[in-house]
Amino acid sequence: MTEALTRHAPGTPCWVSLMVHNLATSQDFYRELFGWEFHAGPQQLGPYCRALLNGREVAGLGEIHHAGRQLPIAWLPYVATDGADETCALIHDCCGTVGVGPLDAEDAGRLAIAADPAGASFGIWQAAKHIGAKISGVPGAPVWNELVTYESSAVGKFYSAVFGYELEPIVSTDIDYLMLHLHGRPVAGIHGVGNSVPRDRGPHWVTYFAVSDVDAASHQVTELGGHVVREPRESPYGRLTHVVDPEGALFAMIQMSEELGNRGYAAG
Repeated sequence: MTEALTRHAPGTPCWVSLMVHNLATSQDFYRELFGWEFHAGPQQLGPYCRALLNGREVAGLGEIHHAGRQLPIAWLPYVATDGADETCALIHDCCGTVGVGPLDAEDAGRLAIAADPAGASFGIWQAAKHIGAKISGVPGAPVWNELVTYESSAVGKFYSAVFGYELEPIVSTDIDYLMLHLHGRPVAGIHGVGNSVPRDRGPHWVTYFAVSDVDAASHQVTELGGHVVREPRESPYGRLTHVVDPEGALFAMIQMSEELGNRGYAAG
């Protein structure tokens, strides 16, 4: 179900952004895959645009302009806050780090980029004119964010202390998983995989995008110059796959079940 969003409650994953080396090429890839259109966003950190789906903003793309620096190409989730400076102070107090900001993104809002104690990066967003994603629950829009890390319990306590999440362990003998709830609604997950954390990525967040047909979308990814990391497969929440774009940015695509469709980005 399409859900037009007007605000995001503090603690809600509210935006995803990707920094790339070739902005035009990445725009072509995501335009063909998800049907996105683009318009310019704040430019103080370099070329940046916002992706629109059905006329509503869903994600951001920027171009890395640091000559000679090998920065990771990865989708970065942003979490809504009412006070970026206060949230950054809390991140420090809880043994996380803040690498960028807090700083103003023109009149759009105030942001920072941080990392949890295990090293996974995420952003925080204090909205002004730009609230973040304005649509959820439709193909081409982000619907879920999942942290892949060494162990869920300790890092889960960090996110709970910083953003006020309630933690729900998924009881299983063969999986280490925490569901993060906000006001009784699941908004993200933490998957502990031990030594299976990829050495080239370390602990990292994975953004899930909704698609109408996972198998067809996976085939399209390869046609557009990306490749499939994990083949399409069934899950309790819908058929899904993990892929990378032509610059190596990892993301997941899921053919949503009704349960996942009712999650999306929580508005409040």
